[in-house]
Amino acid sequence: MAIQERMSTVISTKGQVILPKALRDQLHWTPGTKLTVENTPDGVLLKASRNLAPSTIEEGYGFLRYDGPAISLEEMDEAIVREARRRARD
Repeated sequence: MAIQERMSTVISTKGQVILPKALRDQLHWTPGTKLTVENTPDGVLLKASRNLAPSTIEEGYGFLRYDGPAISLEEMDEAIVREARRRARD
């Protein structure tokens, strides 16, 4: 973790806060980085938001890439049974 140093900024008439470039560079925050803002007893906390996984199967379709040969439903079922048996032994 980097050394903490005090920096200052101002709030614009639009309510925008410009983060000092040195801080943005240190945190690798580029334009478009989504931040979570949290009001804490010690002050305002900014954290880079995590990219969340798709929330539905339709949104996630194609998210994981597989370039191998097509697998039949029977092969999938066999793999599931094998894994269930393996876990039952462990």
